[in-house]
Amino acid sequence: MRTRTYMAGMIGLMVNAVLFGVGVVTVLSVPALSAWATYLLPAVVVVSLALTPFIAWRIAPLLRARRGERSKDVVGTR
Repeated sequence: MRTRTYMAGMIGLMVNAVLFGVGVVTVLSVPALSAWATYLLPAVVVVSLALTPFIAWRIAPLLRARRGERSKDVVGTR
């Protein structure tokens, strides 16, 4: 397997947690939606699981370190 696949798998766990949390907080905090919570919460689970791989696959290359470049933001580098 490629590095991007491994990274997307690890990032996917965090992406799924954020998507699920945002969906649950939205459903439970809006009074009009909380009346339909028995139907909307399973939908939030399904939507978060469906969107996770696509978002994680897009984020994975952005988190890779670039070879040969030194970050000027890191304290202690010259």
